[in-house]
Amino acid sequence: MQKATARDTVSFRLPPDMKHRIDLLAKATRRSKTFVIEEAITNYLNLNEWQVQSILEGLKEVEAGATTPHEAVLAKWEAKACS
Repeated sequence: MQKATARDTVSFRLPPDMKHRIDLLAKATRRSKTFVIEEAITNYLNLNEWQVQSILEGLKEVEAGATTPHEAVLAKWEAKACS
């Protein structure tokens, strides 16, 4: 038997066309509208958290001086293009 997960309630407004799309997807996949919305939010958060974390790590590298000069990147690029 699966243990129930604690949940919070969140209310927000959606444009009618978006709600309609959620309704259609839930019906087509035989899932609840809650499932469809949770999946969409989970995917959005995973992508954006990863992207923001990568940007922050890149900024730390720049601040630490761990960069490659433009000329070196260009030379490597041109060497690959010629091979």
